[in-house]
Amino acid sequence: MDDAKIRSRRRILEVAAAILEREGAQAVSTRSVAAAAGIRAASLYQLFGDKDGLLAALAIQAFDRYLAEKHTIPPTTDPVEAMRRGWDTHVDFGLRHPAVYLLMFGSDRPGHRPPAAEQAHDLLLTFLNRVAAAGRLRVPPTFAASLCQAAATGVTLSLIGTPTPDRDLEISVRMRETLINSLVTDPPSDPDRSLASRALALDASLTTADEPIPLRPTETALLRDWLQRLAH
Repeated sequence: MDDAKIRSRRRILEVAAAILEREGAQAVSTRSVAAAAGIRAASLYQLFGDKDGLLAALAIQAFDRYLAEKHTIPPTTDPVEAMRRGWDTHVDFGLRHPAVYLLMFGSDRPGHRPPAAEQAHDLLLTFLNRVAAAGRLRVPPTFAASLCQAAATGVTLSLIGTPTPDRDLEISVRMRETLINSLVTDPPSDPDRSLASRALALDASLTTADEPIPLRPTETALLRDWLQRLAH
């Protein structure tokens, strides 16, 4: 893509994002965006295909912004505290950018998960693997990630739909703590942890290991299958 097209694409996305934030997704049409950007609709079609393509590009751009905010979370050596901070950042982003959030995490197609939700799930899994590696996760990370995402998205959408004067952010805090308490064990006071938590910790360590695992792929797959069985 040449420089002129890159600049045009950037300009269109800036205009479309402003309309989205100001008026919601229903107001984002190829005609309204082209007019606001001062271009022909044909130029927009060449770059994005149609309105769905434009909205998909907006969702990807929004997720980049969301991810950038996630990376500003103050570091902590406590993986459970990192879960709390991640939850709070997620909810705060949704309340500051409601139309963008609905585009990223909402769906009017049953059985279809928006691309941003898939990426957020993968990011969340990274946090939860750290909790599992510390021996503090009660359930497999993939299942915990699905629970966390459902809860955080549900709370955020509920708060977005509540008039600002009536919003009670304590709901988010209570839901966050209820979920974490159901998924996470207390820090071990001795090495005699449960078999399930130790199996989950070893499985997570295989996922996050920085050094090569001295096993054949089939052996690694078999070991992980055994660990998953022990974790249940």
